[in-house]
Amino acid sequence: MVPLFRPAAALDRRTFLVAGGLSFLGAGFAGQNAVAAASPGRKIAKSAIMIWLSGGASHIDTWDMKPDAPADYRGLFSPIQTSAPGVQLCEHLPHLAKQAHHLAIVRSLGDHGRGTGDHHAGYYYNLTGHAPDRSFHQLLNARTPYLTDWPSIASVVNYKRPVHPSLPSAITLPQKEGAPEYTRPGQFSARLGIEYDPFFVDGSRENPLQFTVPALQLSGDITAQRLLDRRSLLSTLNAAERRVDATGQTVNYGKHQQKAFSLLTSSATNAAFNLSAEPAEVRERYGNGITGMSLLMARRLVEAEVPFITVFYKANKELDTLCKSGGGWDTHGNNFGCLKDKLLPEFDRPFAALLADLHERGLLEETLVIVTSEMGRKPKVGDPRSGGPGGAGRDHWTACMSVLLAGGGIQGGQAYGTTDKRAEFPADKPVAPEDIAKTVYHSMGIDDLSAVDRHGRPFQLMEEGRPILELF
Repeated sequence: MVPLFRPAAALDRRTFLVAGGLSFLGAGFAGQNAVAAASPGRKIAKSAIMIWLSGGASHIDTWDMKPDAPADYRGLFSPIQTSAPGVQLCEHLPHLAKQAHHLAIVRSLGDHGRGTGDHHAGYYYNLTGHAPDRSFHQLLNARTPYLTDWPSIASVVNYKRPVHPSLPSAITLPQKEGAPEYTRPGQFSARLGIEYDPFFVDGSRENPLQFTVPALQLSGDITAQRLLDRRSLLSTLNAAERRVDATGQTVNYGKHQQKAFSLLTSSATNAAFNLSAEPAEVRERYGNGITGMSLLMARRLVEAEVPFITVFYKANKELDTLCKSGGGWDTHGNNFGCLKDKLLPEFDRPFAALLADLHERGLLEETLVIVTSEMGRKPKVGDPRSGGPGGAGRDHWTACMSVLLAGGGIQGGQAYGTTDKRAEFPADKPVAPEDIAKTVYHSMGIDDLSAVDRHGRPFQLMEEGRPILELF
């Protein structure tokens, strides 16, 4: 059996609080757990999976191709027909093409001049649905998360959805974005309070079957047998409390201790995260790399009725030099080689398997699946920072991008909105990230977006945007 927990450093304050978060215990503010009753014909998604293609996936090379554009825009790839009449995808997405009848492709998403053209603002806008404030324009990628930020979509769902009986209500895997050097804004609960932060599950490319939960890892001298000794566990947690108290940040940990212990010893926790329980042929269907295993883990968490799961693309160090990309989808150089040989195959097979698997298990209609990132790529080939046209890269492009949606009441087999002839700007039915966020909330039955902040003050989680009801 693949072990769930590995020896690790003692709990830190953030992971400790999230491990025993009040949102897991049923305690919370009056505005929590406000889910709309389903009206006739309206389907409420029980769970959502957000797949984040870290770095900014090239929309013009994938799901919004322009074969009639000039050569220095359209690139090297050709479109292929799919299982959805009239919907084309890149030739290097053959598995997904067979599942396109489940997809709604929103092609007209842009930041409409509200972003900075860089990663941190793109993360924040697309993960929260709120436009970047002045600090992003001043600090660019030096802008770190603030306690006053708007909460992530995942955290809002965590806040609003009924508490899961045995697991966290929002889970992020297989990495936090930007850690440990710096952390991308937009992925946390911020003004809602730390107890609504997504629960972090860590995975690696080297051991894709082995996921660990830093918030539930104790010091290396605590063995599995000692975990069964409640007194030993609480002694360890009390030591963590004293360390936090020494900084002047006193917290009442009684309920946190109880929940942390129940998570550590829960059979439901271990069952949900134990990929070795999956038959080998199922793992093979997804592909045995970290992306495939992360999406398989997401399906298992949907089966366990976790409301919101975020899967961030795990950086591949091999791509850092090859694509000038930092290891992800930020293809400043060698855009076409990196997409064809690395990025698209690693995404295509697992994502298609996820859609097919959810559908076959009768879970797709009650599971909203979202594929997005912080930006698209500049349609004109040749990033000056990576050798110009000879470097064959595409620069950042926040004016236009695409989002894939499936399940959760979404009508598959359609494309919503269009871009201009070069995929540079939205042309028909333009939408913004706040509209995507409202669409997620609508799918999940969250119509009441009132909240109370960490100081007990009421506020509205989102006043801008509208759900794209035409997709349903």
